[in-house]
Amino acid sequence: MAQGPSTDWRERIAPDEEARFARQAEKLAPMQAALSARYGPGRLLHRKPALAARGTLEILDGLPDYARHGVFAAPRVFEALARLSNAAAAVQLNAKPDIRGFAVKVLGVAGAAALGGTAEAQDFLFVNQTSFGARDSDEFVDVVADSQRGLPAVALGLVRRNGLVGGLRRLKRLAATVSRPFSGFASETFDTLSPFTVGPYAARARLTPLKPAQAGAKDYADDVRDRIAAAPLVYGLALQFFVDEATTPIEDPTVAWAEDRAPPLVVARLTLKAEEADVEGLRFDPWGGLADHRPLGEIMRARKAAYFHSQKARGAL
Repeated sequence: MAQGPSTDWRERIAPDEEARFARQAEKLAPMQAALSARYGPGRLLHRKPALAARGTLEILDGLPDYARHGVFAAPRVFEALARLSNAAAAVQLNAKPDIRGFAVKVLGVAGAAALGGTAEAQDFLFVNQTSFGARDSDEFVDVVADSQRGLPAVALGLVRRNGLVGGLRRLKRLAATVSRPFSGFASETFDTLSPFTVGPYAARARLTPLKPAQAGAKDYADDVRDRIAAAPLVYGLALQFFVDEATTPIEDPTVAWAEDRAPPLVVARLTLKAEEADVEGLRFDPWGGLADHRPLGEIMRARKAAYFHSQKARGAL
């Protein structure tokens, strides 16, 4: 039996979080309403879908005991849905620099839910980054709100929060994150950025194409569509387990979890098939799933409130 990773992880929950998260939702609500008035009802962020597909998530056999919790408890093939997206609030050309999202809904799940009651599906939300650009949810919400008034407003807000040197450093990092060239959904690795529980353990997840192939000159959404029409597109889903607070922090999403400290353990294969799916009316929520995979960290706790209000605003509840 393989020895399990550390269970000595802890969340640090501030007493004012619930009130702060409510204020954040109130700040974001008018922005979502304005975008919906312009583009039609939709999500606040990741509004524009690039592609939606049906597929399967195959849980591998022979996993160590510490990985066999929740969705990964036993070898099985689940039906799954995927939504590939641009992260921006606005609907813009796919060629425009942006962070890309890869949301997966695993169907046929049964068990106690993270939000209470019983879960019938498990959501995993990934982006093509290894660390989060904001230190906490307050900074993230400020950046999202300021971005609607342009780069000068974002820069001023970051300087106000972090001082001149710190603000400019964070602006440089944000610009590098958003402008990083995107080689395609069939090429890049996608990460949850924030951890969640795997039974008594804490882990982050990542998706990596098993046969990476960069997109050609064509639109990257068409590239994926053509690929899965010709043959299934297969990804490995790996878990990186918590080691210690210094190298795999629970509350600081700006720290990438290095592979030499938290080696990825491949636990499943995600296969996208040729049939596309209508997923725009569905919820893809990091809190949508099993109690065994409860999201961890301040950013994830803030997302619980933000996603609820966003879903309610677009009629997805």
